[in-house]
Order: sequence, then C-alpha cells, then structure tokens
Amino acid sequence: MGDIYILMLVALTALAVIDLVVGVSNDAVNFLNSALGSKAVSPKTLMIIASLGIFFGAVFSSGMMEVARKGIFIPGEFYFNEIMIIFMAVMVTDVILLDLFNSLGMPTSTTVSIVFELLGAAVAMALVKIGANSEQTISDLGIYINSESALLIISGILLSVVIAFSIGAIVQYISRLLFSFHYEKRMKHFGAIFGGVALTAITYFIFMKGLKGTPFYGNVENILKGNEVYIMAGSFVFWALVSQIYTSLFKKNILVLIIIIGTFGLALAFAGNDLVNFIGVPMAALHSYDAWAASGVPATEFSMGVLAKKVPTESTLLFIAGAIMVVTLWFSKKAKSVTETEIGLARQGDGHEKFKPNYVSRFIVRGTVNLSKVLGYVLPASFIEKIDQQFLKPVIELPKDKSYEVPAFDMIRASVNLMVAGILISIATSFKLPLSTTYVTFMVAMGTSLADRAWDRESAVYRVAGVVNVILGWFSTALIAFTAAALFAYLMYLGGAPIIALLLCLVIFLLIKSYLNHSKKLKEKKETQRLKRAEIVTINEVIEDSSGHISEVIKRVDKLYTNVVTDLSRHDLNKLSKTDKHVKKLKNEVNDLKSNIFYFIKSLDESLVKASRFYLSVLDYLQDITQSIEFISTTSFNHVNNNHKNLKKSQIKDLVEINNKLQETFQLIITGFENRDFTNFVSILEDKQQLLNHVSDSIDTQISRIRTEETSPKNTTLYFGILLETKDLIEATMSLIQLFQEFESSEA
Repeated sequence: MGDIYILMLVALTALAVIDLVVGVSNDAVNFLNSALGSKAVSPKTLMIIASLGIFFGAVFSSGMMEVARKGIFIPGEFYFNEIMIIFMAVMVTDVILLDLFNSLGMPTSTTVSIVFELLGAAVAMALVKIGANSEQTISDLGIYINSESALLIISGILLSVVIAFSIGAIVQYISRLLFSFHYEKRMKHFGAIFGGVALTAITYFIFMKGLKGTPFYGNVENILKGNEVYIMAGSFVFWALVSQIYTSLFKKNILVLIIIIGTFGLALAFAGNDLVNFIGVPMAALHSYDAWAASGVPATEFSMGVLAKKVPTESTLLFIAGAIMVVTLWFSKKAKSVTETEIGLARQGDGHEKFKPNYVSRFIVRGTVNLSKVLGYVLPASFIEKIDQQFLKPVIELPKDKSYEVPAFDMIRASVNLMVAGILISIATSFKLPLSTTYVTFMVAMGTSLADRAWDRESAVYRVAGVVNVILGWFSTALIAFTAAALFAYLMYLGGAPIIALLLCLVIFLLIKSYLNHSKKLKEKKETQRLKRAEIVTINEVIEDSSGHISEVIKRVDKLYTNVVTDLSRHDLNKLSKTDKHVKKLKNEVNDLKSNIFYFIKSLDESLVKASRFYLSVLDYLQDITQSIEFISTTSFNHVNNNHKNLKKSQIKDLVEINNKLQETFQLIITGFENRDFTNFVSILEDKQQLLNHVSDSIDTQISRIRTEETSPKNTTLYFGILLETKDLIEATMSLIQLFQEFESSEA
C-alpha cells in the first residue's frame, strides 16, 4: 500500500517543479514592472538583478512552511491518507489555475490561490469525515478548519486593494507636485532627501519582509524589534548621504539606484516568502510520509499532529527551487504576457488598449469627469493652473525608428511604486496582516498611474476596465481555487489511485494545450500584418505594407466564404460557429488597424499627405469587406442555430457556383499582391460586371422560385441576405483594386 504514497510523492515533486515555473511566470510582474516600464536599466541588467534577488531569497528562505502545514486546517484531525489527498488536490488545482491566469496574461496572487486551495480541499475532507461520524454535524467544521486564517486572507484582499491604490495615488501626486515631469533640476536640490526616504523604505522592507524567517533573521531579530524608529532614522541619514555623494560626486541619477535596489528587494521578498506557495505543500507531504513510514501505523489510522511542529526545509531543495525560479524568469514567455498587462495599464502614453470598456468603467470615468468639473468651479483658476504646470509632460523627440524606446512612465513613478509597495508590505508584515504582494504592487502601480494623469479622457475607460477585470480575477481566484480543490479532493477520495492518475493526465493535457495555444497566439501576433509605423517613410513602403494587408484579408475572406457555403450546405452548426469566430477575429484586426490610423498619419513625413489619404481609403474598403463576410457568416450561423430548414439544392448549387467564381478572382488578387505584380488587375476589373451579373441572376432565379415553389420565408431571407452581401463584398473588393491600381500607377 505504501507504493501508492511514494508515487504520490513523485507526482507532487513534479507538480512542485511545474508550480515553480507557472508561479514565477505570474509573480514576475511584482518586481519587474517598475524597472521595465521606466527603462531605468537595460533588460539584461534588470534580469540579473532580479535573478540575484530571487536566488538569494529562495536559498535563504524560511524553512517553516506554516501555511501549508497548519495555517488553514488542524492537522491532528486528519489521518495520513486524508492529508495526502488534500495535498494532491491542492497541487493539481494550483498548477492548472496559475497556468490559466498566465495564459490570459492576468496577474493573480499565488498566496491566495494556495490558501483557498488548502481551505477547499480540507473542507471537502472534513465534510467526508463529518458525514461518516453520526455524532458530528456541519456545525463541527470548526474542529477541522482554522477559519481565522481564511478570514484574515479575505480581509487582506480588501485592505490591499483599497489601501495600496489610495496610498500609491497620494504619494505619487505629492511627488509629482514637488518634482513635476521636469525633475532633473529639482533632483539636484532635493534628490538626497528623496533618495534617503525611498532607500530607507526599501531597505527596511528587505529586512522586515525579505529576510523575515531566514536563518539570518534570528541573529538580527533582537536588534530590529523595538528599535524600528532608530533604525529607520539612521538608515535615512546614511542613505541621504549616499544619495548626495552618488548624485554630486559620481554625477549619477539616484532614481536609477532606487529602482535597482527596489527591484532586488521585491524579488528577494517574493522568493523568500512566496516559496511556500510552490514547494510548501510537497515539503509537508514529504515530512508527513517520513513520519508515517517510521510509525508503522496504517495510513488510515495515523494522525498527522506531527505537522503542527516546525520542521526546517532542506537547503539543497531550496537551492534547486531557487535555480528553477531563476531559469523560469529568463525564459518564460508567459511572464512577458503578464508584465505587458500591468505596463499597458500604467503607461503614460496612449496606444493600443488591451481591455474593452464596460458598464463599471464607464460609470467610474463619467463620475470622475463630473467631479473634476465641480472642483474646477470650486477651486480658484490660478490654483488649478499652477497644479497643471506640474503635470506638463516633456516632449520627447526621437527618430521614428526609435519611438518604441520611449518609457511607459518615468523614473519618479517607478521609484514611488517600489517605495510605497515596500512600505505597505513591511507594515503588513509587522502587524502579521496577510496582504498579497501581487495585490499591493499592482494596486500601487494603478494608483500612481491615476495620480500621474496617465489615464486621460482618451484611455481612462479602457484602463479602468482593465483594473476592474484584474480585481474580479483576484476574487475569482479564491472562488475557483476553493471549489476546484474541494472537488478534486472529493473525487480522489472516492476513486483513489485511478482518479489521481486521471487528474494528473488532465494536468499534463491542459499544460500542453495551454503551451500550444500560447505559442499559437504569439505566432499569430508576429504574423499579424500590423503597420510598422516607425519604419514607413516613403510612398513605396506605404504601397508595400498596404499590399500585405490586402493580400492577408482577401486570403482569409476567400477561405471563410468557402467555409460558410460548404458548412451551410451540410447544415453543420459546429463548423459554422467556428467560422463565425474567425470572421469576428478578422473584423477586429481590421478595426484595430483603422483605430490606429492616427499614429500612422503622425509617423509619415508631411509630404506624404496623399499616402495617408490612400491608406485611410484602403482600410475603409477592408472594413467594408469584413462587414460583408461577417453578415454572411453570422446570418448563416443563426439560421442553422435556430433549426430552420436547409437551403434547397438549387440554392446551394447557385452559391457553390458563385463561390467558385469568387475563388478564381480572389486567387488572382492574392497572387498579384503577394508578387507585387498588378498587371492582371485590369482584366479583373473588366470581369467585375460579369461576376455581379451572375449574382443578380441568382437573385432573379430566387424571385421566380418564390412565385412557384418556395415555401420557406426564412430560407428566402437568408438566401437574399447572402446574395446581396456578396454583391457588396464584390463591389468593395473591386473598388479596393481600382483604388490601389490608380494610386500605384500615379506614383510609378
């Protein structure tokens, strides 16, 4: 019987390694984004600094994995076999959940996920035990569960969201009033004080949060406790002197040093304290197994009160864990997706917005705009004007091929992010409040963004929607973690080894599928022919790039139209649904190109006004084409989804003939654009009327059918809709060809 538990330990070890990878991929956002967004140091230097912080934090991490061992449930109330089921359910859920959030590019809390997974699995096993005991009821759940910890975590979520956002906004607003966006001159006078405050906060954070519980902390605990005020005062004097020397003598920017040390501190704290989220459960399982194996008592009778004792984690395992975390940081593509989300929401400039506005974001933005109008009437105009002067952003002139190097925000904001996050997490640690590192760092970044006026009227509704989505994701983390872990634990209890094996296969399948989907998205992102605005400076480049867009759209429309006709003839709802999704995706891509026309025009030289007008017309026709194919696809899907009658064979035959002729025309167009050979466009335009006549003939034929044999009004509506939109599709395509031919020939 012991063999099954050895296999479970092996599985838990493998899950721990995977959990380290997916966990670091999500939590990298906590310590990387301030430095990445401000571009204070090169990405390579930043990765080295963060790697050192992670490695030292992991190697010298606390060995007391209290949360996993006894923080959520009462271990003495469970037997060994039950504890192993709880641990397996937790790790299976954690890997799936964190990888899901990574794939979505959404930051979430590894602390909250592990706590609620432990809670869910423990509650499930407790209910099983209560159900088997005739003397107990659900009111006895408190015997098994440490409900106080769960309530603290929930309160921590609410506190971290509100407090971190508010404090971040206030500190950033004051900092901007003091330094403005033109802070270089003022930093010469006040840089030492700012550096002293920021570095004191960060170093205090490193000692109180980053090193708490490490082997070294015991040596300095007596010095730190009770002397916090003196230590901070001394640190301020020391760091203020260092800042002054660093600025005056070495002529360096103290903000860079603040960002470097702050990044190191957050990385150190993350690895030192959050390591329990990844290897705490497997380590607790190993200690449980050792205790059970030495006892000689059956697994179903061995009480796990031993977990209430403190057991240090082996240094070798910490070293291996640290190495895995560092390697993940360097090579994880999903970590980049998560960091892009926060930087995108916090960036000072405008650009492509990832999130769509919703009712909540519109309500908040509208309320804020109205409030600002009220304040505008109440406060003196001179006072408002003076404040506005402090928020005037510098105009950064860069060559067009270097525009991507503009930081998402400046180093003042990056320093405030790190300083405030460090202070809040330190305070929470000293009061033993379970504030999440993810929640604090994210909400501080959002608060500083708001205070810095990064969310203007052009972007606020999208940014607020993004923040709302992330916050809802945090609460869903707790709910999903609890529910999934409870379900998995109950299934494992009922099914034993076969169910455990099945769930492990499910984990492998989901991870592989997630990896392939993410790789596909990255590939599509690279292959999506977006306009490289910074590189387009001549008419020929405009023509070249426009050709690529047209070729791509026509190629996909050709395939989608064929799919609709084929799937409609077979009344295949599933395939029509998939086609409709692809159509909407194409439409969104074209709409996205059109929404970015402002940046395209701005990137061109003043002499290329004609090129701007041409490109705008190209996008307009492409939008018409995608709208036509969307109507054809959606109406066909709805027709089949509503279980209406199939189209008649004669109708399908007409559509197939039209599709065949369209395919021939589309292929000629695609070949012309791909080879940049437009000589055959004349013949295509000459055949335009013939193609339109064929569609018109089909319409006339259907009118005749209605008078003689047609009995289905729904079929008629669908068929006429497809034919009329096909005419619009042909017209838009031919107009596009004609526009392109005329423009290309005029510039030849």
